[in-house]
Amino acid sequence: MTTVGIVSTGTYIPSSKMTAEEIAKRSGLPVDVVKTKMGITEKPIPGEHDHTVAMGVWAAREALRKGQVDPKEIDVIIYIGEEYKEYPLWTAAIKMQEELGAYHAWAFDVALRCGTSIMAMKVAKSLMTADPEIRTVLLAGGYRNVDFIDYENERTRFMFNLGAGGAAMILRRDHTENIVLESELITDGSFSEDVVVPVGGTKKPLTASDLDNGLYRLDVLDPIGMKARLEQKSMENFLKVIRTSLQKSGLNEKDVDYLAILHMKRSAHDFVLRELGLEQEQSIYLHEYGHIGQMDQILSLELALEQNKLNDGDIAVLVSAGIGYAWGAITVKWGKSEEEKKNVTSKSGIAESETA
Repeated sequence: MTTVGIVSTGTYIPSSKMTAEEIAKRSGLPVDVVKTKMGITEKPIPGEHDHTVAMGVWAAREALRKGQVDPKEIDVIIYIGEEYKEYPLWTAAIKMQEELGAYHAWAFDVALRCGTSIMAMKVAKSLMTADPEIRTVLLAGGYRNVDFIDYENERTRFMFNLGAGGAAMILRRDHTENIVLESELITDGSFSEDVVVPVGGTKKPLTASDLDNGLYRLDVLDPIGMKARLEQKSMENFLKVIRTSLQKSGLNEKDVDYLAILHMKRSAHDFVLRELGLEQEQSIYLHEYGHIGQMDQILSLELALEQNKLNDGDIAVLVSAGIGYAWGAITVKWGKSEEEKKNVTSKSGIAESETA
């Protein structure tokens, strides 16, 4: 049976920040609402050189360093960042291949909004399972959709948490640590045109007037209808993908030790934890980061390791929800496998006997 494990991760967070006070000032909202209801104390925003793919490259270099992986070992690169990047109509993964020196790899882009990382983990595992020539896969990308937020547009208030950053993950076939188990994805096309940038595509090409009027921003075309439909389905599907991912992995919610969850309003975050029977300490609320799109789950894993919230044998579930609408979850058994622990103990014993 083919197993796939996480070798390492990397993140890049811009040094520039926007505080809750700044969001409140620009939006006209009380600062207490921004901090307590929206759950944002501050969030990273892009600096002059923090371009989308560049941030993904910097995160990938960190993952390569931490995993002690030579770029020439990479067989496939999957770009998991946003469509909004340095250039339109551009295959970002191929640029990343060149920048990283991954000369033996081939590369492609994928997109599922904020569900991209989880979807890409599923794709990468499937590729390695199906093709014995693919052993090491790099997922990497950046996100700066904060550029599309108009803080005076009340219809997009639920997206005021958007920030910027990059993240990367290296997966390897037959890796004996951090085993990627099963995933579940749901998409619902009834939401597909609810949240869009209404100009700049083939339906309405961008004009100077559009720019002057600030139309090149994210907007909600049917806010009342979207809210009504989303309230019926969002949390139900969110919990469904978590539970189904666990079930496929031979587990249930009582087995979960850590939930790597995207940033959302505080009440929704707390609701998910309660429904799963989890304590606050079993997740990290990203109030100092906001929502960095599909980078949130990788960021959450890194923070969990820094804060000693993940240990060998722990079950972690990565979960996302993305505009479109898409929900996804994937289960990971963290740390060394029992077989690897035995090998390490055995080698240690042999070493001790040789030096005795």
